[in-house]
Amino acid sequence: MTKRSPFRYFKTSPEVIRLAVMMYVRFPLSLRNVEDLLHERGIDVSHETIRFWWNRFGPLFASEIRKRRVQQLRSYSNWRWHLDEVFVKINGVQHYLWRAVDHEGEVLESYVTKRRDKVAALKFMKKAMKRYGKPAAVVTDKLRSYGAAMKVIGNAEKQETGRWKNNRAENSHLPFRRRERAMQRFRRMRSLQKFVSVHASVFNHFNQERGLSRRDHFKQNRTAALAEWRGLCSA
Repeated sequence: MTKRSPFRYFKTSPEVIRLAVMMYVRFPLSLRNVEDLLHERGIDVSHETIRFWWNRFGPLFASEIRKRRVQQLRSYSNWRWHLDEVFVKINGVQHYLWRAVDHEGEVLESYVTKRRDKVAALKFMKKAMKRYGKPAAVVTDKLRSYGAAMKVIGNAEKQETGRWKNNRAENSHLPFRRRERAMQRFRRMRSLQKFVSVHASVFNHFNQERGLSRRDHFKQNRTAALAEWRGLCSA
């Protein structure tokens, strides 16, 4: 049975939709910024149309990227995970965004909760381990919720804490913070969870670590990532 294209009911070409979603999610741009950039290319769409495209196709693109990467990532057993949480305000109420990053900067999981306790840490870690398997080591800050949750799971001996050890997770928050400022915060917990999941997948896809590779290798990887993005959800 032939898989139906998700673009079949849209008059706009899939290339334009992919471009609009990529610009909005990947770069710290507002919906109106993306509208103006597309207008310079001769594409006349409103920012509300871009919002609809992002809500409709963003999760589809992220899901396809994630499926291609999960099996590859699960094949490595020498992972070192870095776990950390950041404060995010939703309608003036403080929430917590838990994030897991591997030793290469790959964002593994993002999870939003109202509390920062043992129950929230346990749900977050179980969700990440169910998808990616068990890590060889887990680097965290000195929040007691991590230790309590890891005792329940049974891998408390794998926890590592230190003043500078968790810089990998701290630095991975910066792209999200830039997007948060461009979006002028979030209004619902559900919309935040949806956005961080899509943003993590898109960030992983285009993150080439340009400072760690030669210029010719970086250009090849960037071209391959862009070509793969243009083929997402193609029938």
